[in-house]
Amino acid sequence: MTYVPKSIGNDQTLEKALELMQELKIRHLPVLKAGSLVGILSDRDVNLVMTFKDVDPKTETVEEAYSPDPYSVSPNAPLDEVVTEMAEKKYGCAVVMDNHKLVGIFTEIDAFRALADLLHTRLKN
Repeated sequence: MTYVPKSIGNDQTLEKALELMQELKIRHLPVLKAGSLVGILSDRDVNLVMTFKDVDPKTETVEEAYSPDPYSVSPNAPLDEVVTEMAEKKYGCAVVMDNHKLVGIFTEIDAFRALADLLHTRLKN
C-alpha cells in the first residue's frame, strides 16, 4: 500500500494528471472535490478520453475522465478480502479511507508484492 498517496482535484487538466502520473510512475490517482474523494483516475481512463475527437488535454478536466465511486476499504480490511474483491470486479486498485480521509491506495502491484512475499516465505519453510 502506498500511504498518503498523491491525489488530484477534479478541476485539474488531463495534461496535469498525465504529468503527475508519469513523474511518479503511477497508474491511479484518487480524485478529490473540495477535499472529499469522488473517484479514481487511471491512465487508461485518460488515454481513452484522449482518443475522442476534439479532446485537448490542456483544457479538458479530470472531471470528464475519472471513474466515480471507487472501491474503498478501511486500513484494517483483511488483505484476502480486498484482493478477492479486486480480482472478482477487475478493480485496478482499492482506495484506503479512514474516517472519510484518504490514507492510502492499494494497487495490483501491491497485491503482486504481497503474493511474492507469501510465496518466498512458504518456500523458505
